[in-house]
Amino acid sequence: MENVKIRVGYGLGVRTKLNDTSFLEVVDTMENLRFDSLWLSERISGDAPDPLVAMSMAAARTTKMKFGMSVMVLPGRNPVVLAKELATLDRMSNGRLLPAFGLGVADPVEQQAFGVERTQRAKMFNEALEVVRACWSQESVTFHGNFYNYDNLQVQPKPKQTPPDVWLGGIADSELKRVGRLADGWLPSFVTPDDAKTGWNTITQVANEHGREIDPEHFGVLIPYVIGEHSEKFLESLRTRRPDIDDIATLVPNSWATLSALIEKFVAVGASKFVVIPSKEPGSVNEWNDHLADAATHLLPLQT
Repeated sequence: MENVKIRVGYGLGVRTKLNDTSFLEVVDTMENLRFDSLWLSERISGDAPDPLVAMSMAAARTTKMKFGMSVMVLPGRNPVVLAKELATLDRMSNGRLLPAFGLGVADPVEQQAFGVERTQRAKMFNEALEVVRACWSQESVTFHGNFYNYDNLQVQPKPKQTPPDVWLGGIADSELKRVGRLADGWLPSFVTPDDAKTGWNTITQVANEHGREIDPEHFGVLIPYVIGEHSEKFLESLRTRRPDIDDIATLVPNSWATLSALIEKFVAVGASKFVVIPSKEPGSVNEWNDHLADAATHLLPLQT
């Protein structure tokens, strides 16, 4: 893996309380410590700030740190309006946007908020992503599908990046195949290094079958962690999510040393982009600053 650029970004989970001015202070700290990127989760029924608004605030506050969403729900949004919004944000931030999309969590409350039937989400996602890409790259968009229909649509401005790379997550076979067909990068969560290696092989094979090539450096992992003991309730929720793993606690490192070691294991199988998310976030801004300083000491030396 010589010459591969290892990058470490920071993510805020769906239960983050950083949805006031404290968010900006933490963003300042991340920028000053030189984390590569900031990632915002989306949950309508949770405390997490809206990712588009939060990314805009972060973009205005920083000059170097990139920012993305982990992930933004695509089915249920107007893909043309979203393409315009994200293109504008990419231009105003000098090309620092990292768009990542998903189908949305399998939660009736969340699905109700987006107004999309569960059985329609995947098909709508595929069409919406194609529309967004077309709006970013084509001067005039003509598209006719089951959900979206446009003739000679023009969307300006175009993004600074030409166009931005789109990241998708997921480890189910259908999700891996979708990454191979449609995405520019893969950012799964709650996976082992073996999962990642197997998934990347599937993605690469599917991409080749569709005449596509995905940059080897666009193989990432989102890693939740906690400093201290795991709660039994948290471990039980993980067992429900990944019943196939015997030692479920290995999915979520509980010290800086085990987190660093896990990142190195992912690097060994080809990953190069990492987003770490504290499962239990610090409280006050001062606690956040201390926590991020510790994270930088242990994790940023891994960057190349």
